[in-house]
Amino acid sequence: MQLFNTLTQTVAPFTPLEKNLVRIYVCGVTPYDTTHLGHAFTYVSFDTLIRYFEAQGTTVRYVQNVTDIDDDVLRKARELGLAWDELGRRETARFLSDMDSLNVRRPDVYARATDEIPHIVEIVQELVVQGLAYVSEGCVFYDVKKDPDFGEMARAIGLDDYQAMLNIANERGNFPDDTRKRDKLDFVLWQAQAPGEPAWPSPWGPGRPGWHIECSAMSIRHLGPRIDIHGGGADLAFPHHTCEIAQSEHYTGEKPFSQVWMHTGMVYQDGEKMSKSLGNLTLVSELLKEYTPDTIRVALQSHHYRKAWECMPEDLRQAHETVERFIHVRRLVGDETSGEDVSLRVRFQQAMENDLDTPAALTALNEAAQTVAASHDLQTGAEVLRQARVLGLCL
Repeated sequence: MQLFNTLTQTVAPFTPLEKNLVRIYVCGVTPYDTTHLGHAFTYVSFDTLIRYFEAQGTTVRYVQNVTDIDDDVLRKARELGLAWDELGRRETARFLSDMDSLNVRRPDVYARATDEIPHIVEIVQELVVQGLAYVSEGCVFYDVKKDPDFGEMARAIGLDDYQAMLNIANERGNFPDDTRKRDKLDFVLWQAQAPGEPAWPSPWGPGRPGWHIECSAMSIRHLGPRIDIHGGGADLAFPHHTCEIAQSEHYTGEKPFSQVWMHTGMVYQDGEKMSKSLGNLTLVSELLKEYTPDTIRVALQSHHYRKAWECMPEDLRQAHETVERFIHVRRLVGDETSGEDVSLRVRFQQAMENDLDTPAALTALNEAAQTVAASHDLQTGAEVLRQARVLGLCL
């Protein structure tokens, strides 16, 4: 299988660290609002990758996190007059329900940040001992200037200088003007308790984890010091994944933290990135009132996982037609499962192994389904259904 690695900016053959076992970590949601189509694109994409690996006989160990303690969670909870943990439980349940509806299988481990506090503290302590982190007024910050390798991921995606990194870090909540920092680009590993906020004990006083450290702790604990694939949305490449690489590799002493970094493209609506903060959302729960889960999955899979795209109603109309064509094939085939169409299977696999090219894979199945409708070729029809199910379609 060939996969694009964001860190190297190349498509290369993928070989897991351990034969027939792929360890995957994908950054999950911050549960303070409802699930939108951008979330669905990421998790359907990785669900499809995992299903394909498993269809080829490879075991997958899949971990995803939920950031259940975070500035956004605390802010939203205050606005709604809810306890922060109650809000987190509610929105996590809604997210999982939406993903279940889209036939996105749950990860083997769905790890919560608040369950990882002791391990997080251990990692931060080690980074302080190494001189890569420092304590300031109850906070602990990673000292980027002590790490000559810091920013490799940032440079890979085109952030070539300090100011460019600083601008993006500021946009994404890194608070570069915090006077407790030695350098504006330093990022928080442990955040001192603010009045009225929840906190956990630590050697530096009561507080809570920074955003980036939780994913390192969860990945290392559940998958080991090195993993095969680390995934998430393209907006996480910097600063989040850049910071993960730094703290993880220095804590474990092993490189690379992840063999491959996969990032899904941003979904746009009305010309702007779909996001909770902007409120320009197409909600999965609303789409499910009008379209079947298979239709939504096909609409998402009709876009290559790492390409940005604009949310358009036409995608769903075309996906509906494709799904109806597959359903017609199912009616023709009935319970017939014997026989196979080797040429169709090879074409499907070639598309999937070319950096998870689901649009090309769908085109192959769609064209074959049209042929089956005309010829009633049950052998090809059975192959169409087999490979459609690899895409996670229920039909």
